[in-house]
Amino acid sequence: MKLTFREVDGVIVLEPKGKIMGGPDAASLHDQLHEFIKEDKRKVIIDLAKVDWMNSTGLGILISGLTTMRNNGGELKLANVTEKIESLLTITKLITVFENYESVEEAVKSFKK
Repeated sequence: MKLTFREVDGVIVLEPKGKIMGGPDAASLHDQLHEFIKEDKRKVIIDLAKVDWMNSTGLGILISGLTTMRNNGGELKLANVTEKIESLLTITKLITVFENYESVEEAVKSFKK
């Protein structure tokens, strides 16, 4: 997994690319979130548009990220969830845990409510 990010209207947009399957992926996402928290950037969107596959460990990484952000007064939302990942979230009932948006723009707007 490659992980890049950008900032849109004060919201961090993480853009993983490839497969999210644990191992070093977990550490890189975890470290990046903690860096954002240190910088007092607590609004995060994970744009899943370029993620081809995610296994159960990948789901664990997302849950860990959500927990990390919420425990530090922040929020983590998902955008551009692919059909494959959406079915995985639905089967595991995690679709009810994450705020999920059709686009990054919609997710960014949701922070302004």
